[in-house]
Amino acid sequence: MDDVFRQLQERSGLTFRNPALLKQAFTHTSYVNEQRGARIADNERLEFLGDAVLQLTVSEYLYRIYPDSPEGEMTRLRASIVCEPSLVRFAEALDFGQVVLLGKGEEQTGGRTRPSLLADAFEAFLGALYLDQGLNAVRAFLERHLFSLLPQDGQAPLKDFKTELQEKVQQLSMGALDYRIVEERGPAHDREFVAMVAIGKQRLGKGIGRSKKEAEQRAASQALITFAKQYPG
Repeated sequence: MDDVFRQLQERSGLTFRNPALLKQAFTHTSYVNEQRGARIADNERLEFLGDAVLQLTVSEYLYRIYPDSPEGEMTRLRASIVCEPSLVRFAEALDFGQVVLLGKGEEQTGGRTRPSLLADAFEAFLGALYLDQGLNAVRAFLERHLFSLLPQDGQAPLKDFKTELQEKVQQLSMGALDYRIVEERGPAHDREFVAMVAIGKQRLGKGIGRSKKEAEQRAASQALITFAKQYPG
């Protein structure tokens, strides 16, 4: 397990002074519940802190980069950056899902790819980084892994992932995209859909969401991560 956290720090370009904070950021409540008698803290408090840190740093970034934008416009831009789909994309890019400590039940029901879990882990990670190294370290991390992905023209900061994927596929002349819902699971009040996007027989990405539309967006987001690795630049 130590190797997993070491590799995470290499991917993120960070070295935690207190490794216990990093581990806590990825400790899900389901894991703690199965460790009877062990004094292990889950990541919910770090998530609470990380959410506030994220709101502050994103607000500060928007205030600086868009000096002529009114309050309402900056509020809209911030909401589109800190929303769950965006945080999931950033978490997936750093393979956060492979690091989370889960209970057996959560593991078996696909917790590692659950959007809400990944978004929470991203916020908890920011909370841990803030406690470990301060606000400047959080700013530097977000500059590398979040702000660098945003356009600088004051437009919507993140494209619709399906549209972005379509543009990428057209640039590469790869053919037509095919989205399919391959699985529906969970009770009616807590439904999850699993979508797959492919070109012919080549599978590009898989996504899970509370609606078919959200699942397709997740699949497109995963496909874009694959493209970024296969076709850098």
